[in-house]
Amino acid sequence: MSIETTYQAMKNKLAKVVPDVELRIKAELVEEINRLKIEKNAVILGHNYMEPALYHTIPDYTGDSLYLSRMAAKTDKDIIVFCGVKFMAETAKILNPSRTVLIPSMRAGCSLAESITAEDVRQLKQRYPGVPVIAYVNTYADVKAEVDICCTSGNAVAVVESFGSQTVIFLPDEYLARNVARETGKHIIFPSISGPANPAAADELDFQMVGWRGRCEVHEKFTVKDIQNIRSQFPDVLILAHPECSPEVTMASDMSGSTSEMIKFIEKSSAPQYLLLTECSMGDNIAAALPAKEMLRLCSVRCPHMNQITLEDTLKSLQLNRYAINLPDDIIQRAAQSVERMVAIG
Repeated sequence: MSIETTYQAMKNKLAKVVPDVELRIKAELVEEINRLKIEKNAVILGHNYMEPALYHTIPDYTGDSLYLSRMAAKTDKDIIVFCGVKFMAETAKILNPSRTVLIPSMRAGCSLAESITAEDVRQLKQRYPGVPVIAYVNTYADVKAEVDICCTSGNAVAVVESFGSQTVIFLPDEYLARNVARETGKHIIFPSISGPANPAAADELDFQMVGWRGRCEVHEKFTVKDIQNIRSQFPDVLILAHPECSPEVTMASDMSGSTSEMIKFIEKSSAPQYLLLTECSMGDNIAAALPAKEMLRLCSVRCPHMNQITLEDTLKSLQLNRYAINLPDDIIQRAAQSVERMVAIG
C-alpha cells in the first residue's frame, strides 16, 4: 500500500480516537514497518494495551498474554517482534529459543514482574515443601524456571483447579490471587519468608493457597468509590474489571475477566455504555473496533511500561534488530516446562 492508502485506512478506523495530524505522521511509520516486516520475514504480536495507532495497524496478532503466547508458539517466522512488555517477549523466546525475539523498548518492564525474584520462589518452596507453585505469566523468565506451571488472568482458575484439592502457591499478584481464591473457595494466606514456618500461627492452621504481595501499579489504583461515582452519573453503565483489581472492585463490577474475555463480553452485550477498569488504551481500541459501543472513560491511569512501546521504536527495532531477548539455555529449558503447561491448559 501507499502512505496515502495507509493513512485513509487508519482514518476510517481511528478518526474518533486519534487526531488527524497524528494519523498522518504515523501512517508513514506504519507503511515502513509493514514493508520491513515482509522483507525480514517477521511477525508482530500486539498486546491489547498498545496504543490504537499501533494496535490497529501493524500487528499480525492482537490479544491477551495467553493468546499471544499461543501465537508465538505456532509461528514459523524468523523474527518475532513483541509489542508488549519484557516478560511477554521473554515468554515468546522461551517458546522459540532458536528464533530472534525483539522488544521495541527495554524500558517496558512490569511492576508485578519486579515484585518477586527467583530467590523468593526458592525460599517459599523451602518453607512449603512439596506444594505446587503457580506463577502468573507476569513474571520474568528466571521466576518461571522455578515454578511448576504458569497461568494468565484468563486461565488462572483453570490452572488452580487442575491441581484438584491440593494446596498451591500462587505468585505474585495479591489481588489476582485473592480473586482466584474466592472463585475456587480456597482460604489464602500471605506469609513472610523471612523465618521458618510456624504451623501454630493462626493464619496457617487452615489454608489452601499461599499468596504474594505483588500488585499491578495500574489496576491497584481503581477503587469502589470510582465505581460508585460512575454509576451515579451513568446508572445503566456496564462495568468490567480486570482480575488484577482488588476483590472489592471486581465484586462491585458487573464482570471481571481477562482483556480478551472483556472484549468478547462487550461484543455480545447490548448495554448502553461500558466502562473498563484496566489500562485505558484498551478502551480506545475497543471504541475503534466497535464504534456502535459507547465506551466511557476513566482514563487517568496509563501503564507507564506498555506506553514505552511506540511505532517509532518498533520501526527502529526492525531496522536494527533491536532489542533482542537473550536468556541462558538452562533458564529457557526449565521455564519452557511451566509455560508449555500453561498453553496446554488453555
